[in-house]
Amino acid sequence: MADSITAKRDEEGYLVEPDEWSAELAEQLAREEDIELGDEHWVLLRFLREFYAEHQVAPDSRHAIRYFAETSGLDPNQARARLFELFPYGYVQQTCKIAGMKRPRAWSTG
Repeated sequence: MADSITAKRDEEGYLVEPDEWSAELAEQLAREEDIELGDEHWVLLRFLREFYAEHQVAPDSRHAIRYFAETSGLDPNQARARLFELFPYGYVQQTCKIAGMKRPRAWSTG
């Protein structure tokens, strides 16, 4: 197994400083969640990172689902279902964590 990348995380494993994120760290975080990242995962992770870079906050799941639907050719319901196939423990617990977001406060999880 590759060397562990260290980045400060909170007690739930979310990055304390999202700017410490890297693709290598995403791979490590995904392994911790028993996820092997594929192309569809990266579409969503890149969207989260780009949204964060522009707005300095993680996007709500509805934005990620809308983007995924538009880029994948799925309707929104199919895109939502596919997101939860890719990240079975949920948008906040896995997608946001692997994308290097801080732990989101109470909000829609999709």
